Amino acid sequence: MVGELNIDLILNQIEGFPEVGKEILAEKMTLALGSSSAICASNLSSLGLKVAFIGKLGNDIFGRFIIDSLKEKGVDTSLIIIDKKLKTGATVALSYDEDRAMVTHQGAMSHLGSGDIDSGKLKLGRHLHFSSYFFQPGFKDSLHSLFKKAKDSGLTTSFDVQWDPIEKWDLDLEKVLPFVDVFIPNEVELKKLTGRSDLNLAITTIKNISKYTVVKCGSKGSVLCYGDKKIEKTSFLNKNVVDTIGAGDSFNAGYLFKFIKGNSPEECQVFGNLIGAVSTTRSGGTAAFRNLETTMAIAKEKFSYTEQER
Repeated sequence: MVGELNIDLILNQIEGFPEVGKEILAEKMTLALGSSSAICASNLSSLGLKVAFIGKLGNDIFGRFIIDSLKEKGVDTSLIIIDKKLKTGATVALSYDEDRAMVTHQGAMSHLGSGDIDSGKLKLGRHLHFSSYFFQPGFKDSLHSLFKKAKDSGLTTSFDVQWDPIEKWDLDLEKVLPFVDVFIPNEVELKKLTGRSDLNLAITTIKNISKYTVVKCGSKGSVLCYGDKKIEKTSFLNKNVVDTIGAGDSFNAGYLFKFIKGNSPEECQVFGNLIGAVSTTRSGGTAAFRNLETTMAIAKEKFSYTEQER
């Protein structure tokens, strides 16, 4: 796993939305492991895969919290770079039912770049996942070379682009996606990246550039495209959502868990939907995941998902 690292300060049960010069209250607060890449890595490890992380942190309390959180979930943190001159990134997330508003200080994540990653490190793994391109300027115009390096080293690859905070969406997909096996944007991100207001047109714009495209559509489910196939799968609906922080990253973990194990694309898609839904049963993106057994127990209790469906 290569990507950004930060903590999430999550505020839930908020009365209204903040206004300049005014103050409102939140009934609940959670400090949790943040960042798309770290949440995906943590949950993949909790599901039972061996996961190592390459990222950059400051030598501070937030950095130590992140290291401890990843280690607790079994993630190998030996490749994480600690820079004493930098501060660890942080996100304040305001959670409102099935949506949220976030403010992020990038900190050390903005200093990670292609030069920090060599082929020797990549060859230690079977699969490379990268997330949050727009929060990591060190990879601007060079992300394709990271994926190419991974492919040349015999790895499969996946990419979740995430939001662009300045909303320019300056990414050459035709340059990057040929080296990506699984492209996992959400619906809004794909429309922004392609300049299309219709999801079907957006999918057509990038059709077959990567091997598999999986579009996350929130409570509507997901759309899987490969070859001439387009498969829509409805979501596992949680009637009592705690928050949606990390739900998309948990979808990534579910999909990639099955993908790396060699399951069919359709099985990967269903399991992605499931793990994304399981994430919403607890606050933050990782609290619902301890191990595969407990995850499947939650899936059975909350969504009537049985072993036969796997």
